[in-house]
Amino acid sequence: MSGAEEIAALDFASVTPEEFARLVKGLPAKEINRIARDETLRTRVLKEVFGRVERQFRPDAAGSLEALIRWKVTGQGEIPEAVYETKIANGTCTVTEGRSDAEPRLTLVMGDADFLKLVSGNSSPVTLFMTRKVKIAGDVALAARLTRYFAIPKA
Repeated sequence: MSGAEEIAALDFASVTPEEFARLVKGLPAKEINRIARDETLRTRVLKEVFGRVERQFRPDAAGSLEALIRWKVTGQGEIPEAVYETKIANGTCTVTEGRSDAEPRLTLVMGDADFLKLVSGNSSPVTLFMTRKVKIAGDVALAARLTRYFAIPKA
């Protein structure tokens, strides 16, 4: 079974973040890009990943932080860019799909493979930034601290 088929067959409700991280770790970028070309599967994976963000939020680490973070996951070919926003305020984190009219404090732009590797703890955010695989607009210091605010799984 290919990596894309394995992801398609996943019951995300029963997969821990660590199991998902191990699965992503074993996928070459070519397989992740195969997932990204299937709009239905890509949408499902992105919804599942962003659906876990609120549960992985660490309010103790965020303290009094207030920020809107916009995530842009670039599409390929006919597949459009996916946009999600995470709002951190009053010790909570909420996720919404789509772009709001609010001005984000930080915008992160990356491809599907780099996004999955980043959120699964399989790529260094600094390396992705330094190699220009992640583009940052806005508060760079917030971007540098971002991984502290979430329980990132380790594969």
